[in-house]
Amino acid sequence: MNGAWLRQFWADLLSRFWLRPAVMTLAAILLAQGLVMVEGVRLPAWLESWVYAGGISGARGVLGAIAGASIGVAGTMFSITVAALTLATQQMGPRLLGNFTRDAGNQYALGTFVATFAFSLVALRSVHEAENGAFVPQLAVSTALLLAGACVAMLVWFIHHVASSINLDRVVALVEADLSAALHALPERGDGAPVPPAGGDPAGPAAPLRARGSGYLRVLDDAALADWAEGAGAVLRFAVRPGGFVFPGSTVGEVTPAALREEAEAALASAMSLGNTRNVEQDLEFAVRQMVEIGMRALSSGINDPFSAVNVLDHLGASLCEAARREFPDGITWRDGVARVSRPTTDYAGLVDAMFHMLRQSAADQPAVMIRLIEVIGAVAGVEHDPARRAVLRRHLDLAHDAALAGCDDPSVRAAVAERADAASRALSQDARLADAA
Repeated sequence: MNGAWLRQFWADLLSRFWLRPAVMTLAAILLAQGLVMVEGVRLPAWLESWVYAGGISGARGVLGAIAGASIGVAGTMFSITVAALTLATQQMGPRLLGNFTRDAGNQYALGTFVATFAFSLVALRSVHEAENGAFVPQLAVSTALLLAGACVAMLVWFIHHVASSINLDRVVALVEADLSAALHALPERGDGAPVPPAGGDPAGPAAPLRARGSGYLRVLDDAALADWAEGAGAVLRFAVRPGGFVFPGSTVGEVTPAALREEAEAALASAMSLGNTRNVEQDLEFAVRQMVEIGMRALSSGINDPFSAVNVLDHLGASLCEAARREFPDGITWRDGVARVSRPTTDYAGLVDAMFHMLRQSAADQPAVMIRLIEVIGAVAGVEHDPARRAVLRRHLDLAHDAALAGCDDPSVRAAVAERADAASRALSQDARLADAA
């Protein structure tokens, strides 16, 4: 069984739009059938007064009305959702559609109406007349009335939820939450495992490893590959990282010794998951690029919304402040002092490049955005104390300062840019002095 595929399949299954509605509908069908079967059970006096006490025609009318109304509103909700997704796609890009479809609130809202519809139908089929008397599932009818009230409340909540879901600030915050969750999975600074002493690597030439499929590398099970390599006495070195696109038959790495090539390719096929889309689990840059895409679309001539780009920069800066406490993996998995698996990973410099390069290039003629970019770098400098990372921030500060001055001739704007750049530069220098003193 492909462990990485199974892990990714489970994550994808939980995000499917139909999963929760399907489970809720099945539960409603079972509940309706169960209430019909226990009809006639004695209830407490205080509860008996709340149970439906009408006849056959009334029960059929109530259940039919609830079923018709719930499925009709479900269709309306679907139309509202499609319209909201259309607006979101135009403003924020198609790659953010997954955030809407996997939203648990949308799924529970649709599931409530579909489950009520299914419950009412199952209860309605049990209402009948017989020679020895009529059968009215009073408990089921009463429960259907409760579900109808829940549908009304859910409809009011869903309208509010959809209206807030297409709010750009909230969408950016949700994407940042995904990135923050991925950063929280990284070890804190100083808590990483020490590097084991180097052992002897297998001797002999290396053989290339070729991909047996195509798509974006979504998950790579480093631990499983390291376990296999330890047992086989091999070393695996990969040239592709999670988030990269794998072409069919392309070389994705190499194995030493070369005689284990076929076994290594089989182990690799079981430890990697390929798909049509990227995800943030092992690909930190994916969430970053989602936010950057929102900012770039906001800066396009058709939208021209620099305030949204500033909002994106604020959240990117918050993510960098969170990253200041985290240790980025080196992509090496050790077993008994031997680096059994090594692969490229996203480092701090690559993450910052993904955040700022494209936004800086798109916002060169937007003074407000460039000033905010410089301010964000200065704010992050007050949190980040690692010299190598401060050097990365210094490089982006210089690039932003030069781009802002080149993109505007207004003396007041140039003065504001210089003032913010000086403040950020002082923050970087102060952090350096504090680090040296420590």
